[in-house]
Amino acid sequence: MLSKAVLKALNEQINHEMYSSYLYLSMAAWCEAKNFPGFAQWMKLQSSEETKHAMKLYEFIHDRGSAVTLLAIDQPATEFKSPAKMFELALEHERKISALITKLYELAGKENDYPTQVMLQWFITEQVEEEKTAVGIVEQFKMVGESPVSLLMLDRQLGARSNA
Repeated sequence: MLSKAVLKALNEQINHEMYSSYLYLSMAAWCEAKNFPGFAQWMKLQSSEETKHAMKLYEFIHDRGSAVTLLAIDQPATEFKSPAKMFELALEHERKISALITKLYELAGKENDYPTQVMLQWFITEQVEEEKTAVGIVEQFKMVGESPVSLLMLDRQLGARSNA
């Protein structure tokens, strides 16, 4: 059974992961409206991945004999200045999620909840990958600038992302 503090924090993290999914889906919708199908595809896959993260936490809570409490999900932004600014926001968001997971890991340590710490190791590793990917994309935007041809090429490149 999870301690009250860890359970509360895990339920809050489910909410953060679902918000992440909503945020990326909102970004995908914006990209679709701006005729960037590749960026939209990338963001839809990212949204799906964030939902899977929430479900991983959901299952863990149940596996530990506790109950999930779902919280209201805030509405994400719906307008973005440019694709580059949108990906900068995504990077900033991933860094925020990394910090939240680190706090959760620290809390589990204080509560002597080693199974939760072990599970959160997966999330820590995942966040390193998420940040690395986002940094790489932001850096590519910095290299290519806002030229239409460059944006179309980057749109095509990111659209090739697979679900693997």
